[in-house]
Amino acid sequence: MTRVLQLSDTHLMAAGALHNGLVDTTAALVHALEALRDVGPLDAVVVSGDVSDDGTVASYEAARDLVGGFAAERGAVAVFAMGNHDVAGPFEQVLGPTRSVHDVAGVRIVVLDSSVPGRGYGELPAEQLSWAREVLADPAPRGSVVVVHHSPLPAPTVLHEGLRLQRPAELLDALAGTDVRAVLSGHYHHPFAATLPSGLAAFVAPAVANRCDVLVAPGRERILRGSGALLVDLDERGVRATVLTVPVPGDGEELFVLDEETVTRILAQAGVPG
Repeated sequence: MTRVLQLSDTHLMAAGALHNGLVDTTAALVHALEALRDVGPLDAVVVSGDVSDDGTVASYEAARDLVGGFAAERGAVAVFAMGNHDVAGPFEQVLGPTRSVHDVAGVRIVVLDSSVPGRGYGELPAEQLSWAREVLADPAPRGSVVVVHHSPLPAPTVLHEGLRLQRPAELLDALAGTDVRAVLSGHYHHPFAATLPSGLAAFVAPAVANRCDVLVAPGRERILRGSGALLVDLDERGVRATVLTVPVPGDGEELFVLDEETVTRILAQAGVPG
């Protein structure tokens, strides 16, 4: 069995800064890793994007040290993906290439970069999809997993739907006929799972930074205090994902609400142009 702990949307910031002026995300990550200390054997620890919120070198160094240290203590590989809040230069300086390939206990982990500079939605250019096809041309001993921040699954809220992966069918076409067993994503700040028509499993991990309330009135966005992770097990029988809730002080507390006007304004600024 190959075991992957998936973290997502850590939104780390330089020391002393608070995410949205409300959450110490570095402290949230430290708390989450401490809560997950007894998770058991691991082969990889994946952070599926939005590693940083402010794009600073310091925030990526914190991710490298905290997540990398947690992984190293367990003999696991630390894997990082770009999200829409990440900045390529500092990311590459500290964490390495924005797309990468990792051999983890016979499972190939392929990391794609769906970020669009200055925007919140995701996109995978034709050149990157061609690269993925080349990487996946020959099967790995125990199959492959793709990590991409923006999920091919529909979004749970109006805001995230406007900031979702563009043309997700192109990604799924590139993966068709390959040995990919699962796609791991973040971005939605809420866990989701689905089996696609091809039989491919798609998972969205909860965020470390906060939690999106999917029961909010349509057109609004409501963010709650809360953290979580996903434990993904792959063996000859299939793929299993377990949502891990990380209790935090004030869990479920409302952090902020965006009304319809604000959501519309954000989509105009960060969504697909035109």
